[in-house]
Amino acid sequence: MGQLFGTDGIRGVANEYPMTAEMALNIGRATACLFKRKGHTPRIIIGKDTRISGYMLENALVSGICSMGVNALLVGPLPTPGIAFATNSMRADAGIVISASHNPFQDNGIKIFSREGFKLPDEKELEIEKLIFSNHMDTLHPSPRELGKAYRIEDARGRYIVFLKNTFPKMFSLEGTKVVLDCAYGATYKVAPETFFELGANVISLFDKPNGENINDHCGSQYPETLMEEVVKERADVGFAFDGDGDRCIAVDEKGSVLTGDQIMAICANQLKKEGQLVNNMLVSTVMSNVGLGIALKELGIENAVTQVGDRYVLEEMQAKGAVIGGEDSGHIIFLEHHTTGDGIATALQILATMKKTQKPLSELAQIMKVLPQKLVNVDVKTKPELSTIPEIDQAIKEVEKRLANTGRVLVRYSGTQNMCRVMVEGPTSEETEKYCRQIADLVLEKIG
Repeated sequence: MGQLFGTDGIRGVANEYPMTAEMALNIGRATACLFKRKGHTPRIIIGKDTRISGYMLENALVSGICSMGVNALLVGPLPTPGIAFATNSMRADAGIVISASHNPFQDNGIKIFSREGFKLPDEKELEIEKLIFSNHMDTLHPSPRELGKAYRIEDARGRYIVFLKNTFPKMFSLEGTKVVLDCAYGATYKVAPETFFELGANVISLFDKPNGENINDHCGSQYPETLMEEVVKERADVGFAFDGDGDRCIAVDEKGSVLTGDQIMAICANQLKKEGQLVNNMLVSTVMSNVGLGIALKELGIENAVTQVGDRYVLEEMQAKGAVIGGEDSGHIIFLEHHTTGDGIATALQILATMKKTQKPLSELAQIMKVLPQKLVNVDVKTKPELSTIPEIDQAIKEVEKRLANTGRVLVRYSGTQNMCRVMVEGPTSEETEKYCRQIADLVLEKIG
């Protein structure tokens, strides 16, 4: 990774380096430079989630883009996958998303999509960084006559809703289906309820009135407790929770139990296999996926390729292996026959389509995979030294791995977007899992916290 870009774009606390207006201006300038071609005025789409800092960063990006003779197309608050879709659909040269996904409101981030709707590869991100830090951009300014313009695209939401509805099988309707949606006060707050309503569902929306500061605040895919209660109380058929930028989906069955991304992938991959649509009989997951996913896929006769954490690595592996489904346990799932990136609403629609096709409630479909007890502790750290260079931590991990043997596993890694070390242990019982995870997490806190 470079100085600015991490595993998922550039991220940080709003109004602090690198998430400042000055840096956003330079990111806009550098991105515009990268996509400029002779005899063509490039167009860059800009969308955002509902954070208050989005206004500041959006305006700075627009200034930078227009100063380089490139046009900016503003779509306003729209899920990240909606911006990827719009970039591709409108034949724009690039798309920029202003969002920090599932992070709290004070954080923000910038990620960039290519004209095809895929996240920019590492080498393109490094080119943008080089331009920013080279201080040569002042020499590349066009004349006053050649400055870019900014346009607001009023119907982007409607176009994206049509796209989403087309991912749901035409022969089915959601009439008579009661769905509860947790919009996390984020980018799905209008799109999600409207999409499900237009498909005929009886929709109950939670956390759908953002104020700029409440995004992901004890709601959304990381806090499904309210959704679980509401599904049971309303006697709904299913509930879905999205994260702040709408690329993740966590499901809740009619009994109020949460389904992880792994369970969703197992259900959808199995359905694709039954329909003869599971290309190369392959599902791609990451090292964070539960051991239970691998066991379930083996029983279903589905091959499993495993990558490092990050949806870009999942996508790369999917393209390399010719897979049509892949994703992360966090609920970030890519259905390549529908979209170029993870899409929470599209994922929810695939689950509903499977429920309709099989005529089974979600609680029954969920039995396809047994989730092993898992404990994840996030430890705030001051630095990120190589973990193998700290003997005590290295030894503790090896001891736990030895004790668990084939009945579980240990994964300790740094967050790509925050100063955090994630300690994850899976084991045969909740007690053991909790105990071992605590032991390692306490050591991490003592040594580098």
